[in-house]
Amino acid sequence: MLVNEPALDKLQALRDRLGKPLIVRSAYRSPEHNRAVGGATRSKHLDGAAFDIAMANHDPVAFEAAAREVGFLGFGFYPRSGFIHVDLGPARQWGERFPIRATSFPEDAPPAREVLADSRTMKGDGAAGVATLGAAGVEVVQSVMAETQTAILPLVAYLDTLRWVFIAVALGGIAVTIYARLDDWRRGRR
Repeated sequence: MLVNEPALDKLQALRDRLGKPLIVRSAYRSPEHNRAVGGATRSKHLDGAAFDIAMANHDPVAFEAAAREVGFLGFGFYPRSGFIHVDLGPARQWGERFPIRATSFPEDAPPAREVLADSRTMKGDGAAGVATLGAAGVEVVQSVMAETQTAILPLVAYLDTLRWVFIAVALGGIAVTIYARLDDWRRGRR
């Protein structure tokens, strides 16, 4: 697969300018794939310098303006298929532009994101993970001590108890995670 860094940089700049995801329907194409889909013989897709972007979540007029601002030069309009082709040039355009929509897209609501440090799910997962590692670590230490140091053998019984404590903490963490996910689902957060 060919990676065209200048094209990817412009694509990221376009995404940043628009402030929402880009649905890339086609990017780099091998010569065989380009022929199979009926692409132009000198398509910029063959150089990895072209992208076909779906307009499902974009206003085509605003998309085109932003794409021109970040430096894309070639534009192909495919309203029936629902995408716009952009490439690094030369400057040209083809196809019929998208019809003007009677209403613009509503503003996207930013996704509700939890601060990971405050996430009940992360706290439960973290406790379960740490406790699981602790239990495994205790088992390794117990095994090493039992095999190599007979003088410390009386402590092995206490390590077994410590392992069960870690296992109990792990189960508690798993229970907190399950509760938090079910509670979030019930409240419509997931």
